Amino acid sequence: MKKRILTLITTLLVVMLAMAGCGQKEKLVKDREGNDFKVPEKINRIVSTAPSNTEILVELGLADKLVAVDKYSADIPGLPKNIKLIDFSNPDPEAIVSLNPDMIIASGHNKTGKSEDPFKVVKDAGISVAYIPSSDSIKGIYDDIMFISDITGTQNKGEKIVENMKSQIAEVEKIGKSIKGKKKVYFEIGPAPNLYSFGNKTFLNEMIELVGGENIFKGQDGWISPSAESIIEKNPDVIITNVNYVPDAVKEIKNREGWQNIAAIKNGQVYLVDANTTSRPSQNITKALNQMAEYINPDAYAKQK
Repeated sequence: MKKRILTLITTLLVVMLAMAGCGQKEKLVKDREGNDFKVPEKINRIVSTAPSNTEILVELGLADKLVAVDKYSADIPGLPKNIKLIDFSNPDPEAIVSLNPDMIIASGHNKTGKSEDPFKVVKDAGISVAYIPSSDSIKGIYDDIMFISDITGTQNKGEKIVENMKSQIAEVEKIGKSIKGKKKVYFEIGPAPNLYSFGNKTFLNEMIELVGGENIFKGQDGWISPSAESIIEKNPDVIITNVNYVPDAVKEIKNREGWQNIAAIKNGQVYLVDANTTSRPSQNITKALNQMAEYINPDAYAKQK
């Protein structure tokens, strides 16, 4: 009888250990590009290769787990001192492997113009790499935040971040919908002579619409290189730029030849907005949204301050 009981206990222990082992196995999910991604059992060392992803990771309370970030992330508050910086466009896979990370949160921009996956060496070393394409919609940003929170075990924090974003955006949208006579807006993200802007199917276009404006290039999709003539012809009421690498972007726009009769310039409605919050698809777009609201429809949003 004792022998049977001992055998039964031993069998139960074996089964329980087997089940416990199953629970500790790496989980296989799809990353935001649709690639297979193995979620590591333990996550203590993370590399982020794009500032939007870095901002999300810091907001999730994971700054202390970051061992390297791309150079454009260097100015993000909350990062560990003397954190290693890696190249954004050409990340060095061997250098990344030497850091012994548990996972890489990568960006679609890291492989722009490359025929081969820049992180192949990293993957071959057994390190998990999750790709997050640069989202073209606000919903996509929500999904990015939730994906990163899911694979890092910070789901509750991710949900709170998204809920907070939705609440702030809803307040802005409510006012935006009440505005009649939408102002025409030109948003410049690349200065003359190589002008660069955007049309429909971008999160920035959504943001212009949320604050009661109308993008002059809403009839086009994605990121565009408009001509100066097309901007003059469309005669925007408001011009916004996030170009922060020229001495005085607003003055430069106002002094362009042939632009003097544009309504925005005649009426002094040319504004510089924060480059980071308007270019990084993270939770911080809400800061950009409030700034855009203030410039595009100041009277309508004055009470919100």
